[in-house]
Parts: sequence; C-alpha cells; structure tokens
Amino acid sequence: MRRTQLWIFAVAAVVIVGGASLVILGMRDGGAGGGVLPRALTFGGDPAPSPTPTGPTPEQLAAQERARRVKALNAALTKYAATSPEFSVAVLDKKTGQRYSYRGAEKYDTASIVKVQILACALLRAQDADRDLSPSELALAKPMIRLSDNNATTALFNKLGKVSAISKCNKRLGLTQTKVNSAWGLTRTTVDDQVKLLAELVDTKGPLDSGSRKQAFTLMNTVDEAQDWGVPAVAKTGETTIVKNGWDTRSADGGLWAVNTVGRVTSADEDVDVSVAVLSHNNKTMDGGITLVQKVANLTRQYLKY
Repeated sequence: MRRTQLWIFAVAAVVIVGGASLVILGMRDGGAGGGVLPRALTFGGDPAPSPTPTGPTPEQLAAQERARRVKALNAALTKYAATSPEFSVAVLDKKTGQRYSYRGAEKYDTASIVKVQILACALLRAQDADRDLSPSELALAKPMIRLSDNNATTALFNKLGKVSAISKCNKRLGLTQTKVNSAWGLTRTTVDDQVKLLAELVDTKGPLDSGSRKQAFTLMNTVDEAQDWGVPAVAKTGETTIVKNGWDTRSADGGLWAVNTVGRVTSADEDVDVSVAVLSHNNKTMDGGITLVQKVANLTRQYLKY
C-alpha cells in the first residue's frame, strides 16, 4: 500500500512540473491556445513607466517669490524700526493688485497730507454740480497742494462744509480708518487708508471722473521744488511721480515732528504703477523725519522689486 501511495505522489509531481513547463512555453511562444499572460503578470521585461512628477505652476512660483520678498522686507523694516521713530508704510501695486503694509492699521496725525483728501472732496462736489472747480476753488486748491498753504486749506475746508462734509466725502472715497478733525491737520489716518485714497485718484471705475483725476494729477505733479521729497525719492530716471507731504510739531508730543509722505510712481510703459504712503511721528527734527520716510519708501522698492 505504501508503495502505491509513493507512486501516486510521484505522478502528481510530474504533472505539476509538466504543467508549469507548459505555461512557461505558452508565455514564450504564444501557445496554441493564445496563452500569453498580460504584461503586468509576465516575468522580467521592462517595468511600467512611473508618472512624471509635476512641479509648481508659474502662479505658485510667483506667489512663493512674493512671499519671500515680503518676509525679507518685514525683517528689514523691523530691524530699522528698532532704532528709529515709529512709522508705518503701505504700497499698492495697481498693475498686479498686490498690497503690502507694515503696521498698516496704526493711526497717525495727517498733518498736511490731509490736503489730498480735501482736494478730492472739492473735486467731487464740483462733479456733483456738473462743473469743474470754480476759479475761487482753484485759487485755493493750487497753493494748498503745490505750496502746502495752510490759509488756503482752511478757507477751502470751511467752504466745503468742514468736518461733516469731509466725513461724508470720505465714505464715497472708501476711507474707513480716517477720522476728520475740526483742526484739519489733526485728522487721524492710516497708511492703508492713504494708499486707498491714492488709488481712487486714478481709478477709472472710482468716484472721480477723468477731469477730476487729471486735475489732481496736475496739482500733485507740480509741487514746489522744496517740497518734492518723500515718495519721489524712490523714482528711477524717466519715471513720473505725484506727491503730497505733511510735517508738523505738537506740544502734546513734546515738540517732536510728525513727517508723512504720500504719492505715486509710474512709468511710461506702465510697468511701474504704485501708490506709496509712509507715516511717522516722534522725529527729533523735520530733516530726520524726511530721512526716515525716504529710507522706508526705498526699502519697499528694494525688496518688493516694483
């Protein structure tokens, strides 16, 4: 009986081995029954190619580069702020729509930069009456912007309706962080609001019509040479600037200076089109404040590459 069992096992082994041989032959020769196994089940041969990895898109690369520049600028401004009077800065790039701000919501006295706000409100009031600025209004607006004349500013401020009128106008201009003071130079604002105001001066879909936008540009592009500092310091040869600066001392601040600058830099090819606002206070001297706001403005251009 034992010999019979061994013989059965031997025969079974031959059948299994033979079957394996037949399968292998079928894979090699195609077999009579079309016994070719799918490529994924064959032994040896080339492996299936793996998917080609996809890298970041151009948009993702641009966002990464922007984040890198912002981080570097934040670091540079923080380092400078450690040894300087307090300041804030904002930049709005009209071409890309990108906005940058450092301490953007901090409030400062406007000093004379409020005159841009008053000008915009005068232009809107004239528009509402379907007219240009009257000769008397223009006679006040010109020295207000070009020479930073305070008497002309007070006269126009009063003519427009003082605090209530300017406050209502601010809503039309989208200024949500600016509080008008009856002593107009003590109006409080932020750099974020100031670049918003600058953008409204050129926005074709904004509240100012083409005539008003042109008038604002003409006045702010022709300030007195002695007041042509601040934002224009960042402009390169051939670029165009508009600017309004503000400076003042207050006994409440121990006689220290508030020095501010707001303006725009553009190029003929429209490759550069930015609004910049720098506000500062507690400067020991006016000249020191000018140095500070120009240094900060230049840092934004250096790092943001506009």
